[in-house]
Amino acid sequence: MSSTMPISGAANVTAPTPQNTPLTQAPIALGLSRPTVPDITEDNEGEAAEDEGPSLAGLEQHMLGMVQGKLADLLGKSSGYIESLPVEVKLNVEALKGVQVKQNDLHNQYKKECLELEKKYLELQKPLYERRSAIIAGKTAATTEEIEAGEQASVKDDEDYTPLPKDVKPSPAGIPEFWLTALRNHVGLSEMITDRDAEALKHLVDVRLEYLKEGEDAPKETLGKPGFKIIFQFEKNDYFTNEVLEKTYLYQEEVGYSGDFVYDRALGTNIKWKEDKDLTKEFEIKKQRNKSMSFDHLHAVVALLTYLYLKDTNRTRLVRKARPTESFFNFFSPPVPPTEEEIENGDYEEEELQDLEEKLEEDYQIGEDLKEKIIPRAIDYFTGKALEYEIMDEDDEDDYEDSEDGRGGAPAAGANVNPEECKNQ
Repeated sequence: MSSTMPISGAANVTAPTPQNTPLTQAPIALGLSRPTVPDITEDNEGEAAEDEGPSLAGLEQHMLGMVQGKLADLLGKSSGYIESLPVEVKLNVEALKGVQVKQNDLHNQYKKECLELEKKYLELQKPLYERRSAIIAGKTAATTEEIEAGEQASVKDDEDYTPLPKDVKPSPAGIPEFWLTALRNHVGLSEMITDRDAEALKHLVDVRLEYLKEGEDAPKETLGKPGFKIIFQFEKNDYFTNEVLEKTYLYQEEVGYSGDFVYDRALGTNIKWKEDKDLTKEFEIKKQRNKSMSFDHLHAVVALLTYLYLKDTNRTRLVRKARPTESFFNFFSPPVPPTEEEIENGDYEEEELQDLEEKLEEDYQIGEDLKEKIIPRAIDYFTGKALEYEIMDEDDEDDYEDSEDGRGGAPAAGANVNPEECKNQ
């Protein structure tokens, strides 16, 4: 779907254009020359060279800060060009806005139809997902035809692949720890899964995708909103009683300025942990000595009752305290975007907003990766094949950023480019 995830309620900023950017060139555009220094003699050349580096670096840093600040001030400000146009020309400008409205309406319709197309093909793929799940769980034996098709794909990927013996039957136990392995082979999720989490995730038997339903049977909090749901199905385990844990991602009803659905918020399942098994908390036991009783003023009665109950004021007791800890299962308690009112009231410091935005982006990206990558290509994440493509994508991004003009460039001729018209990434 969308890779754009602005925090709801953030102020809109107009992008700079030739019409709303001042005509005077910014210092960077003019080309800043390095400050010159007087000639130095051979005797004090070393001393001057030592002084020159820090002073120039500091000056350049200061000037860069000034330029960046100036550009930030200019962002969204009008140069006065539009305002100076004759009324007759302004009418044409407004007409173009009207044309753009119709374009936007068509694009919104296109995106919504793409979403419906995704739903259609998910339904067509469901029998294949069910077949995959049955093989993983050992409920159904793999067929000879399926094995041969898989080996053909393996040979295509690796010429040195050695075919498996034909006289051995597939294991009736399926594939143990399939989903734990697949999740751990995703870069983002591997950082979230602790060793303690792994013991619980060994009981994960399936991960599925569903699009949100529309109609009277839809949950109240998702009614009328586009989005999707990731479903984690577990077998009975020693950690929680839930058989299913869900994570729902909601989009705003209208397509955003970028031309894609915009993230709104996420909802997670309340995990029913068994006693002392909450993986999102660490328990610390401390010794605490009872304080001596005080019989002064209004506390006399309470103190007396406490004294009679404890009998021994010098007795030491153990106090058990819980504190939050890192865990994959925090995924089901997603961060909550700040409201527009909270932002306007200054309830959040700037650093807090930045930190929250990073958490929201990370949470949203994990959901998108589960939807677009891990669920459709689970076997590739299990074997590690998908990691090769993720590394290639990162290299391509680095090459794009490091291009000579500093702005990146088009893919090289002959590069594998797979345009997917309705892929909302």
